[in-house]
Amino acid sequence: MKDLAARALDTAKARGATFADIRLIHSRQESITVKNGKVEVLAIGESQGFGVRVIADGAWGFASSGRVTVKELDRVAALAVRTARAAARVKQGDVDIGPPLRTVGRYQTPFRIDPFSVSLEDKIGLLLAADEAMRRVKGIRVAESAIELTRENKSFASTEGSLIEQEITRVGCGIEAMAEGNGDVQNRSYPNSVGRHHGCGGYEFVQAQDLPGNGQRLAEEAVALLTAKPCPHGVTTLVLDATQLALQLHESCGHPIELDRVLGSEASYAGTSFLTPEKLGAFRYGSTLVNITADATLEGGLGTFGFDDEGAPAQRTPIVRDGIFVGYLTSRETARTLGLASNGTMRADGWNRIPLIRMTNVTLEPGDWAFDDLIADTDEGVYMQTNKSWSIDDKRLNFQFGTEIAWEIKGGKLGAMLKNATYTGITPQFWASCDAICNRSHWNLWGTPNCGKGQPSQTAGVGHGTAPSRFRNVRVGVI
Repeated sequence: MKDLAARALDTAKARGATFADIRLIHSRQESITVKNGKVEVLAIGESQGFGVRVIADGAWGFASSGRVTVKELDRVAALAVRTARAAARVKQGDVDIGPPLRTVGRYQTPFRIDPFSVSLEDKIGLLLAADEAMRRVKGIRVAESAIELTRENKSFASTEGSLIEQEITRVGCGIEAMAEGNGDVQNRSYPNSVGRHHGCGGYEFVQAQDLPGNGQRLAEEAVALLTAKPCPHGVTTLVLDATQLALQLHESCGHPIELDRVLGSEASYAGTSFLTPEKLGAFRYGSTLVNITADATLEGGLGTFGFDDEGAPAQRTPIVRDGIFVGYLTSRETARTLGLASNGTMRADGWNRIPLIRMTNVTLEPGDWAFDDLIADTDEGVYMQTNKSWSIDDKRLNFQFGTEIAWEIKGGKLGAMLKNATYTGITPQFWASCDAICNRSHWNLWGTPNCGKGQPSQTAGVGHGTAPSRFRNVRVGVI
């Protein structure tokens, strides 16, 4: 791989590139889905290819191929340079990626049990056990369980002298039960919405979720929702469980801190951001309890790696401190607009895509509360759990979320189950209303494998660490 990378970089330089990098990637995927007692999906695939990114005449160029041969390396590297020169005709200014970055290193996801070494029979057996546990509950119409595995071996090299080897192993699993009756349909998911939770690690991640052990409980909740009271409407105290708070964090905190979005790169696809540069270091994002960190070094996080796709080392970056907005997610190029260095968040979802700024593990730091004490301290409100729907505007300000299940809080105790629970808000006002966050024992690092961005579209795995939290004076329900 080292020799092949050197060949492509030499060709790019010979054709006039002032900078070039290359990613050579081999990935392996395995996906299993069981639905209503039968294996519905069993997919095993591999992919191999490379992408060359260059700067020529002050503009970016990119080209890629799934054929890793010397002849193809030469062709693709030359094509990337031609693309850059074509783009240079309409550039607004020269690309500036700052001082040279030379990184040499290796990284491998730590794990105890290689997930690809576990037999298909064992994986299918686990999913069938979870499926049976759900379907034994009367009223369940659809039971679904799934396991997904990915391993990516990636080599990176640049004309600045970087040479990096990484092996990233991702695992995910979940179950979902759908109940029907009384003219209604209700779903429950575990461990997270749409039966999906992922992390970087080994098969021990799947074992820890205990899908069969949670199947019957989940199905019983889905059936109980059919006769549950609808969520009331009005302004009240809202307590969010950690899974719902993870999506709240993703949509209203993670996306608006992507500096390429702030500078307009995403405007045509997924919007921009209300967090314009003059707010950095001065804008109150939330209450003094709100501390948010982007950390690509957390063990087990889906947004964890050794180096990003520009060769920058994984980093821990403060985003909000004591409620004040203090940091963006940056690339080498965007960081230069603020006089900073990249904090290592550029990633692509394959060899045929150019890297973009992506969330790493954007986490809400834990507070001091035990969950039972937080509920006991709440006279009246609603406790919502597990996302069901979401909507947020293109600047990441106005939002509405719905959850699969909720409970009344009355007199410091959880009361009646509620269905079709929703809440709305405006991002800074919502986070300013946060007055309690549960402690480390209630905190978990959740993994979302399908964050979308870019044109052509890319998906990325990102992590969000959260614990149940309380928000005052929030509008809930549909009027």
